[in-house]
Amino acid sequence: MNSATSGRWSDLIAPSHLAASLTLMLAAAIFAFNAFLVSTAMPTAVGELHGEAYISWTLTVYIVASITAGASAPLLKTRFGARRCLFVASGVFVAGTLAAALSPSMELVLVGRAVQGAGEGLVAAVAFALIPQLFPPQLVAKLFGAEAIVWAVAAFGGPVLAGIITEMVSWRAAFLINLPIVAVFLLLVHAAVPHEAANRDAGIFPGLRLGLVALAMMAISVAAVALDEPWQAALVVVGAAVCLIAAVRIDLAAHVSILPRGAFGLSSVPGLGLWVIFFLPLAQSVTGVFLIYAVQHLWGYGPAVAGGIGAILAVAWSGGAVTVANFDGTGRRLRFVAVGALVVVAGLVVGLAAMALHLLTLVVLCQLVIGLGMGVAWGSLCQVIMETYPDGERGKASALLPTLQSAGYAAGSAIFGLVANLAGFASDRSPEGLRFAMVATFAAAALMALPPLAFTLRMGRLHRASAARQS
Repeated sequence: MNSATSGRWSDLIAPSHLAASLTLMLAAAIFAFNAFLVSTAMPTAVGELHGEAYISWTLTVYIVASITAGASAPLLKTRFGARRCLFVASGVFVAGTLAAALSPSMELVLVGRAVQGAGEGLVAAVAFALIPQLFPPQLVAKLFGAEAIVWAVAAFGGPVLAGIITEMVSWRAAFLINLPIVAVFLLLVHAAVPHEAANRDAGIFPGLRLGLVALAMMAISVAAVALDEPWQAALVVVGAAVCLIAAVRIDLAAHVSILPRGAFGLSSVPGLGLWVIFFLPLAQSVTGVFLIYAVQHLWGYGPAVAGGIGAILAVAWSGGAVTVANFDGTGRRLRFVAVGALVVVAGLVVGLAAMALHLLTLVVLCQLVIGLGMGVAWGSLCQVIMETYPDGERGKASALLPTLQSAGYAAGSAIFGLVANLAGFASDRSPEGLRFAMVATFAAAALMALPPLAFTLRMGRLHRASAARQS
């Protein structure tokens, strides 16, 4: 299908799709604004509650709960229906937000963050599963473009809004900004998400599989934030990988699986696509973990300038996503995925050069290039996976995408934290030591971006071979 037969942007706000479009964009907004609001307000909360020792755990418990809850989404959606899941998950998120915002101690903030993560993870996964259900294929790419714009707005507006409210009112008030967004989201869920009959035969709750996922993600997070010895962190990461492999093998052999059949297979387009969904965010996560820190400590800029440079990636991402959303066709989308993955590799190489040559202009270019590559690749990649799975497995595959993306970011944080520490990040705080650690870390990220590039090229070859057999 060519661009002339693609859906129009205006179709997203047509009466038949408006409520669904706003629902899924607000689902993205809950995730995006919460991430930037909390990252801005949390240092003040930590100072007031004397919880400096726990600051890294505020993100760790959130990520672990989010990924675990997201992994359960396919079964819960099948058993209870998307509508009920979204209502309950939103309530869980609100409860976590209130617990964190009203907490008198840092320990209870951590509890609130874990509850927040569980609610958000389930909302994101169920919302993704609804995309192929609520939208025709020609509008899916444009929906991803619209969600990318939401992320770009949150990247700039979230920190500014949270900073103003934290300074003028309190950090607790900044946490509560999410509540009106969730209230509007629930009204839209009521209007846009259809009722589904509960399926009581959906299978038992996959406690062992989800327990292994939770254990693996906690181990990865611990390796990233709590272990000083690199060999200990490496051992923990290996153990986490074993847990994840065991969970996948158990699930694929189960009568009722939470993963789509053929997940992570190397001989199919969607199976390879799931590997890319994991590895591409893993490689890109180096910028989120270290780039703002490097701008502050290598170039001497304050949080505002460093945060602005960090937000460039989100803006470039939205630009790339909006551009490719005007084209359609599986073959064309696969070419976009391959080009985007190649551009991400190039951006990481630019980042490596920026650290080696100590050039801030290259840091800015690095963010622009990586963001553009992710924007070109991401929506097309998600749509290919959704469309190439059969109808019976499409919901599972769609729900898996945000969960797998979060797992990639978490694994990348642990791996690049380990690489940085091996390169002297924790032991040598001099500018020369920090720059050497950043060079090593960006070099590792560029290498980690090569497997997803190879997978995207193989996806294209498999699709062309399949099309040739059918012709």
